[in-house]
Amino acid sequence: MTNKNNTTLYTGVTCNLQKRIYEHKEKLVDGFTKSYNINKLVYYEIFDDAYNAISREKQIKSGSRQKKVNLIDGMNKRWKDLYAEL
Repeated sequence: MTNKNNTTLYTGVTCNLQKRIYEHKEKLVDGFTKSYNINKLVYYEIFDDAYNAISREKQIKSGSRQKKVNLIDGMNKRWKDLYAEL
């Protein structure tokens, strides 16, 4: 996820993506995303089990910003909000 200007990136994991993005958009949860106005879903991956999802989250979080930008560009070149497509 990112903010309106695509300046801050956030990576997380959830078992209900649509619900979690809604919570971020409506600022229902205090924390990083609320503080930095993170409200745009620009990239996601789906996994069949929590272990693999958490492993992938850790891998993405440990990567550089450029690696994250490359992932997003590969799926969503215009960085449009993908929430409506869920």
